[in-house]
Amino acid sequence: MADDAIDPEDDGDLQSQIEEVEALSSIYGDEWCVIDEASRIFCIKISYDLEEPKLTACLQIILPPDYPSAAPPIYQINAAWLRGPERAKLANSLEDLYVEHVGESILYLWVEKIREFLVEKSQSSETVDQPEKVNMTTEEEVDDDDDEDIPDLRTLNLNPQNAHLFVDHSNDEEVPPIKHGSTITDRRSTFQPHLAPVVTPRQVKMVLGNLYENKKIASATHNIYAYRIFCEDKHSFLQDCEDDGETAAGGRLLHLLQILDVRNVMVVVSRWYGGILLGPDRFKHINNCARNILVEEGFTASMDEPTRSAAKTKKPKSKKAK
Repeated sequence: MADDAIDPEDDGDLQSQIEEVEALSSIYGDEWCVIDEASRIFCIKISYDLEEPKLTACLQIILPPDYPSAAPPIYQINAAWLRGPERAKLANSLEDLYVEHVGESILYLWVEKIREFLVEKSQSSETVDQPEKVNMTTEEEVDDDDDEDIPDLRTLNLNPQNAHLFVDHSNDEEVPPIKHGSTITDRRSTFQPHLAPVVTPRQVKMVLGNLYENKKIASATHNIYAYRIFCEDKHSFLQDCEDDGETAAGGRLLHLLQILDVRNVMVVVSRWYGGILLGPDRFKHINNCARNILVEEGFTASMDEPTRSAAKTKKPKSKKAK
């Protein structure tokens, strides 16, 4: 088949996506938002409609070319109140829905599952009012590089009351070893990747907490991350990502991990904004950083290796952190 030929299945997937998006737009109205139609990036604000709604969640979605026939949507849930076990529980429920309806359009089921989760949370006596997380402005909206642009997330490790969100020292589990990769600089913006092997969501928090103890990393304009953990018992992946204000960057990073078929690894890419807008090039640098460190640390095959299977069993190489 010629390189520029269209796979009939891909064409069918695109048509299914178009029909599904049209239906969701009709159902949810203004709640449904098209972020980048060409890149198939969408989001929806989900809330439990009480007289005074206290909990909301924003579901951001990227539709891969082979969704729904062969791949799940790439997603991120942004909600200030959603942390730890609750986030893992919701992620598992969405994954279970996908497995039950593999090959089908499942965005409506996901949205309603999240809404159901909100209902249960709202009705719980343990519900605590929390201000919604204010996301950092995207690059297109950045006017300067003031310190006030630093998102709230990176200050959590400085507040003793919030330290448990990243590291629970009551557990004997050690922080996974963290590797730091080479930087990429373009028009005064600098990108640096960090990598750690992880097998539990708790280790993800531990890695984040450890990284944010580094003042240079904590001062980055964005710390984008994604991780994939293979659950042996379910033969499925637990995965998530975070934009940290760089809209769609986390989803793109997670998509890269999926394409490379890596497992039990977390990649964080720090970006220090240099005052000059990079446009789409910033996504290229983020993913190139991530791919480089994955290859260097043996989590994926290098360009000249025919398969990835051997690389998956390699132990991470020793590399001095910066």
